[in-house]
Amino acid sequence: MQLSTMPTTQALEALATDFFRQSEGQWQSQRRYYTLKNDDTQEVVSDIEIHFLEAGHPALVELAGRHELPADQPLLCGVELTWESNYVSPSRKQSTGSTKFGIRGNILYRDRGFATPKPVIATYQFRDEQTMRLHTEYGGSSFDEELKFIGANYRTRQTIISRAGEEIMVGQYLEKRVG
Repeated sequence: MQLSTMPTTQALEALATDFFRQSEGQWQSQRRYYTLKNDDTQEVVSDIEIHFLEAGHPALVELAGRHELPADQPLLCGVELTWESNYVSPSRKQSTGSTKFGIRGNILYRDRGFATPKPVIATYQFRDEQTMRLHTEYGGSSFDEELKFIGANYRTRQTIISRAGEEIMVGQYLEKRVG
C-alpha cells in the first residue's frame, strides 16, 4: 500500500511499531560498503539479533534519559539490536556491538550513531507499510537510509552517507531472517 498523504503522528507511530515488531528475530546481513571517492569496496557479513522493546522497558527509560527527554513523555516502543560482524574484504577484522532505538512522534532516538558512540536522533517516515526511511545528521555528515521488507524473511537496506553536500559512501545490505 502506497501512503498517499502524510500520516498523523499516531498513524506514523503505529507503522513504526509494526515495523519494529516485524523486525524482531535473528538475521544474517550481507553488506557492501562503497567509498565513492576512491572506489574502495568493503564486504561484511553480520549476524544480527533484534529484540522488540515495549514502552516502559528499562532500556527505553535509559535511552530517554540519555536524550534528556521529559519523564512524562516516554518512548512509545523500540528495539535493541546486537551484532557480530566479520569483514570479508579487504581485511579480516571482526566487530561486535549493540544499539538501542526508541520512537516518539516522527523521531527515532538512538543510543549511538553509525560513526559516533554519542546518542543521536533521526527523523523517520514511511514510503509504504514495508519501507521505513531515516534521515540522521551529526558531526558534519548526513545519513539517509531506507529499510524495506521483502516478504517476512528478507529485508534490503541502503544507506547513503554525505559530507558537505557530497555523497561519500553507499552501504547496501541484504538481510535474511535465520531465526
